[in-house]
This record gives sequence, structure tokens and C-alpha cells, in this order.
Amino acid sequence: MAEFFQLSTAERLDALNAVADISGLPPHLLEKDIWVVWSLHQLFTGPYADYLVFKGGTSLSKAYGVIRRFSEDVDLTYDIRAIAGDLVGDSDAPLPATKSQEKRWSKEIRTRLSDWVSTEIVPQIKQALDLNGLPATARAEGDKVFIDYAPLVTGTGYVSPAVMLEFGARSTGEPSESRVIRCDAAAFLEAVEFPTATPQVMRAERTFWEKATAIHVFCAQGAFRGGDRFARHWHDLTRLDAAGFAEAAIADKVLAHAVADHKSMFFAEKNLHGVVIDYHAAVAGGLQLVPSDDDALAKLAVDYQHMVDDGLFFDDAEPFEALLDRCRAIQAKANAIHPQK
Repeated sequence: MAEFFQLSTAERLDALNAVADISGLPPHLLEKDIWVVWSLHQLFTGPYADYLVFKGGTSLSKAYGVIRRFSEDVDLTYDIRAIAGDLVGDSDAPLPATKSQEKRWSKEIRTRLSDWVSTEIVPQIKQALDLNGLPATARAEGDKVFIDYAPLVTGTGYVSPAVMLEFGARSTGEPSESRVIRCDAAAFLEAVEFPTATPQVMRAERTFWEKATAIHVFCAQGAFRGGDRFARHWHDLTRLDAAGFAEAAIADKVLAHAVADHKSMFFAEKNLHGVVIDYHAAVAGGLQLVPSDDDALAKLAVDYQHMVDDGLFFDDAEPFEALLDRCRAIQAKANAIHPQK
């Protein structure tokens, strides 16, 4: 069986087109998915594998098979106890005692993380690329690593030919578990061996609360600080709900409050009126998943349509209003189980 990256350029393109014809998936997304899995393999066979946790939407797609959309970036947690053990001590749930301490921790962790990414992770990726003669380069931008590859095919431009590895280091990444990751193309072309990986993955129940609270902040602010490509969070919540993970997460009050504790300290946000957003209220009966502001709804609708236009949904995309209706139902379910006092 030939390995994908040992094939010639023409053979790799033929393989992508063959899988696209069988699966109906766009070849440029199949190609990027291969690079995503290759990147995960490098990270979780490297010297820091024991301290890393794969999380976010891509983990829901690749590790749990929950979402039926393309998720292009790789979110990772580098255990705060590994990078800042001198700051956090031996606590199992390392949180600063005060906001002033949080500022000192965050500043120091950002500096250490950027240094670690540029001096440890980028050289590791570059070495792997060079050893295998792969058509890509690696570079660091703060706490992010970009693997820019020479694409065999392109889409509309919404999805770039680069894998972004985004690292954070202000949590432990727990709860997590080991999961096997395979390329989307592997199920359709047995004659070719595609990359695989076995990362430690954040449990889907925690990912639910991470995404739900991020959406809650969007609803309070009318914008998403991370830029565009944010409609995916709403889609992911509905799929977590369909798979039963939302119900399990909502029932887990300890987990919900652990996420609120962490975000209240490290990711404090204010609404449009300058009032601090209360994460504990959000997970205890006050969760908002559908924006009430017309401008915010319009932004969300536009970003959702961009996802549809570039073929990021593997199945037929549901209408935007149907998506919102499903999120309203999840909101009602969460707020019924965690009624505000």
C-alpha cells in the first residue's frame, strides 16, 4: 500500500479526485484534512505529547464523528502545570486567586508559550517536513503555528491552504481521553495509506460548555472577537445535542461550573453596556444561544452562508432559521435544568 505523501504530485492529485468523485467531498477539503491529521500525528508522537490535549470543533469532527462539517484548524491545550508549574503549584484545578494574579500568570504564560512554540514546536514540524520532502513550510506567529502547504487544488478561498495549530496554556485540558484520528479520504481509497494520529482529546461534554459560553458572549456583545468563521459554533452545538453530548453536559453541574470558574478568571468579558458577563449565571439558567440584536443575527447569517458556499458541510446544510430554532431548544433545555435562583 502506497503512502499518500510518497506518491508523485500527479498521483496525489489523482487520489484526491478519485475520493472526491466517490464521496462527493470537495478535493481541496480532503487535501487539507490530510494535512490536519499529519500535523496531529507529529504533535502526538513528539516529546510533548503527554502535555497536549486536542480540543475544539476539529476534535468533534475527527475524534468523535459528531459534526458533519469540515473543521480546518487545530486547537490545542498545553498543560498549564507543565509550562507554569512554578506559578500554579500542585493544585489539580490551577486557578489564580485574584484578578491581579491572573494578569501576572497570563502575561508570563503568553511569553513562555510563544517561546516554546517558536523554539520547540516549529523546529519539530520543520524537521518532519524536511525528512519526508513535503511541499510545505512551518512558521510561528505568537502562540500559533502555521503549516503552509502547496495546494494541489483550491476552493473559493474561504478555506486557506494552511493548517493553523493554535496553542493555549491556561488550563489542564481535562477531562480528556485518547482517540484514534483518521483522514476523511481513508474510507474511500484503500489502495493508499493516509496519515493517522492518536491524540489525547478533550471530552465532548466540556467542548459543549466551551462553545456554549463563547456563543453566550457573542450574544451579549454582538460580535466575535476571533474574527469571521464563527457560525460553526452554533452548528456544532446542534450536533452535540443530536449525539446526546449536550444532554450529558447540561446534566453535569460540576463540569459546567468548572468551565464558568475558568472563563470567569481567564476570559472575563463585558457586554455592550460595559457590564461584566456572568459565566456562572450563564451555566445556571441564564444561557443565551440566539442573538437578540438584528445586526448580530445578520453577521451570523452571512458567516453561515459562507460556510455553505465553500462546501464545508458534508450533508445538505439546514436553513439558517432551522439552525436557530434548534439552538433555542438547547437553550431552553439548559436553562430548565439549571434554573436561575
